Amino acid sequence: MALNLTQKKEVVAELAEVAAKAHSLVAVEYAGLTVEQFTELRKKARESGVYLKVAKNTLVSRAVENTDYAIVKDDLTGPLLYAFSQEDPGAAGRLIKDFAKTADKLKPRLVAIGGQKYPGSHVDVLASLPTREQALSMLLNVLVQPATMLVRVLAEPAVQAARVINAVGQQKAA
Repeated sequence: MALNLTQKKEVVAELAEVAAKAHSLVAVEYAGLTVEQFTELRKKARESGVYLKVAKNTLVSRAVENTDYAIVKDDLTGPLLYAFSQEDPGAAGRLIKDFAKTADKLKPRLVAIGGQKYPGSHVDVLASLPTREQALSMLLNVLVQPATMLVRVLAEPAVQAARVINAVGQQKAA
């Protein structure tokens, strides 16, 4: 179905708003997917905080013009599905990687994150990025470790004294 000029402007405005807030972008070739597979993909995308859109490449290139994703404009050819991560950077990568296991027709074409463009094979790297909760727990672990080591060092003389007293007590009992 062809879009008129106002509808095209609405699509560009919507995509520009999403791209301005997105953490990462994955462009995927989707030719050959069934309607059921598309429906399942969209359902999983909503659950994981990923914005999916199939749009004309010219509209997408206009939408990303003043964002970090302007670098992908030259590579937008053929029918593509665009996945923008809205909550954490690796969400789109995880979604596409997991769904590609069941749908072999889904082929990542390119990945963009932090103003850098990568080939579709980097979707595995993007998928391996930690979620916000995982990153916070790793940071907390790094922050807590020195305090834990300090407590162990400070407690060690008392533990050694207790061991010596216990050993002396066992010798006298024997």
